[in-house]
Amino acid sequence: MTFAPDTEVALRSVVGLLNTAESDVDGLLTLADLDGFLARERFTGSRTHTQGELRSVRQLRTALRAIWTADEDRAVELVNNILRNARALPQLVKHDHWDYHLHATTPEAPLAERLAVEAAMALVDVLRSGELDRLRVCASPDCRAVVLDLSRNRSRLYCDTGNCANREHVRAYRQRRAARSARAG
Repeated sequence: MTFAPDTEVALRSVVGLLNTAESDVDGLLTLADLDGFLARERFTGSRTHTQGELRSVRQLRTALRAIWTADEDRAVELVNNILRNARALPQLVKHDHWDYHLHATTPEAPLAERLAVEAAMALVDVLRSGELDRLRVCASPDCRAVVLDLSRNRSRLYCDTGNCANREHVRAYRQRRAARSARAG
């Protein structure tokens, strides 16, 4: 499944936001952390640079995690709540280095609201396409990071936050080797 480029960018930003909570140290503890996240995601628009703004983004992170792991009906309900609460009004815009894409808030809207609506608009595409199963949690038993599977064959299992895939492949290799040794021995 191929989504529109702005949908993929927004979904990857949601992954980035959600996974700030999944390392040993929370990646959104300070305003500097938020600045770094927004710079990495190339997110534009107004900012207040306040603790309240940081709190709002952290609360959004929790709300988006609930959507990421919800069943379809609950995900639809939560996405609709975001769009309704923001009074989202989708429109095509072009700015900075981005070609035409959808915005549903003004650049002056509060940061958390802009992040929420952008995520919700991308999740609308996921839900309408019947692709909710592409939103996953890492298959490594000791990881809770989220995964966006955009592969053709829906085979992506592990996150990008650490070495989960490598760790699991090594674990499987060692188990196969031990099983062979037990059979031979």
